[in-house]
Amino acid sequence: MNKSIIASGIVSLLLVEFFAPAAETSAPVVSAQATATVVVRASQRYKVAVCDWMILKRQKLGAFQLTKDIGADGVEVDMGSLGQRDTFENQLTNADACRPFLDKARELGLEIPSLAMSGFYAQSFAERATVPRMVQDTIDTMKLMNVKIAFLPLGVNGDLVKHPKLRPAIVERLTAAGKQAEKAGVIIGIETALPAAEEVKLLDEIGSPAIKSYFNFANALQNGRDLHAELRTLGKDHICQIHASNEDGVWLQNDPKIDLPKVKHTLDEMGWSGWLVIERSRDAKDARNVKKNFGANATYLKSVFHSK
Repeated sequence: MNKSIIASGIVSLLLVEFFAPAAETSAPVVSAQATATVVVRASQRYKVAVCDWMILKRQKLGAFQLTKDIGADGVEVDMGSLGQRDTFENQLTNADACRPFLDKARELGLEIPSLAMSGFYAQSFAERATVPRMVQDTIDTMKLMNVKIAFLPLGVNGDLVKHPKLRPAIVERLTAAGKQAEKAGVIIGIETALPAAEEVKLLDEIGSPAIKSYFNFANALQNGRDLHAELRTLGKDHICQIHASNEDGVWLQNDPKIDLPKVKHTLDEMGWSGWLVIERSRDAKDARNVKKNFGANATYLKSVFHSK
């Protein structure tokens, strides 16, 4: 792949090449020219993304232009709704289906930092019979899309605080998922309801380098936990990505529960770097105004995290 420096009106830009799909897969592989290789700032330690399902563009090509208009650096693409299906309602199952998404990302200078299994917010990871298939379908799409991280929320039906009896089943399934992810060279980031110290114990019990924490500000804040202490307890090596928003109500800049400059200081001290993905923090008075809400939050995140 050509990695020469590109000048397109932006100074100091670098092509970042995502990992190649694993050799074991027999699925068609997207050509190098159509990969999600994009132009980003070489010195940018933190990048900001939005969730396609939260901007009302789940697996829609229009999510990329809207993300560009919002001012984010990338979009977290969902695997599709789940309901009672055997697997996700995923349209991105082959190279031809993925190519327009990858081309559009490259055209607009955006990235796809992760895929999301948001269907597990409402469905039970511990109890659904076809979970191994769902995980493998996600990994297969990650390979096609050249994405390294998948988001897996354990959700209300996998809440280990309220349903501790599910822990053995969840550990067993995440251990198996870890083996699938290790084989493919990808990471599955889990969101749990556990305090950070307990989540570290869960990750240690699973024992896979491919299963990490996908930290969510809202989980700590809504449960009255110290956001900064939670981040430090998990540590940089356990956190693969962050949902950097709170519950809906006010924008991040107006949220008295979040001191974002202090969060940046905490992450800086930890030595962490990566994607900050906006999920919520919408103005309750105008919650469906996507561009206004996500644009305000993206602008504020960048003003804090892109400052020196």
